Amino acid sequence: MTAAPTGGQYRLHHAGPDGVVEAVITEVAAGIRELRVAGFDITEPFPVTEQPPGANGIVLVPWPNRVAGGVWELDGARQQLDVSEPKYGNASHGLLRFAPYRVVSQTETAVQQEATIHPQHGWPFTLETRVLHELVDDGIRVTHEITNRSGVRAPVAVGAHPYLRAGDTPAEDLVVTLDADTAFTVDEQKVPNGTVPVEGTPYDLRQGVRAGDADLDTAYKDITPDADGVRRTTMHGPEGDGVELWQDASFPYVQVFTSREYPRGGGKGLAVAVEPMTAPANALNSGEGLRWLEPDETWTGSWGIRRVWS
Repeated sequence: MTAAPTGGQYRLHHAGPDGVVEAVITEVAAGIRELRVAGFDITEPFPVTEQPPGANGIVLVPWPNRVAGGVWELDGARQQLDVSEPKYGNASHGLLRFAPYRVVSQTETAVQQEATIHPQHGWPFTLETRVLHELVDDGIRVTHEITNRSGVRAPVAVGAHPYLRAGDTPAEDLVVTLDADTAFTVDEQKVPNGTVPVEGTPYDLRQGVRAGDADLDTAYKDITPDADGVRRTTMHGPEGDGVELWQDASFPYVQVFTSREYPRGGGKGLAVAVEPMTAPANALNSGEGLRWLEPDETWTGSWGIRRVWS
């Protein structure tokens, strides 16, 4: 039998009050390969025989998004990460994109996995990272835990890369809504070079924008939280049924990506990624959103995806 490119497949099942919640979590990159509620897909599934298209569902650690040229500076010394995005010449999506995680614990409704980031090119630190995927009544909750096992303080940022879906509604017809006041602008390498208020720009999602009319690979901040500090991005179809990605106060940034290169029926089509992030792209250089953990210090944060009924 040919091994799955994403390694082991962990099937989760939860009998919720509004229907069965099901997920498949992968060993490689601790990714979400399938997620549905009462037969309603809330992420884009992909076949077990394929790698995650467009980084679908994977965990991004110890940085999300891009590091310009793979270069950053640590205490005055130049650090050169491996360039993993040749098209733009950057280091992209961290160091565990193709790495297997180890199962710590597993039940019918949850699986926790862990992986160690060891010192390597441009990264002189050791981090232990754990990811808990647990099904809840309307979707999934994902909790990240990172501990610095270096003898010195270490930088940390985390993200994830799910592509959201609302059942069988074509991606073009989904309305994307995000109450964010500020968007990042980028240069030709897709690296942030400033910010702009969204008012009057194509980046304004506050009143909802049809995905088929949007052209976004855009990070946002100044996202309005609710009373509990939770920030939300929603996508819904013409009938009102939809999906929501929520992120706690540890994740104050989100990237919205309308990819028109997503595999569709032997061709390519539109899919929408909504990526919670603790820091924006190039945080190892800008410092924005970057956390520095002291030796043996642990950070934790959560986000999730839920079905929304009309």
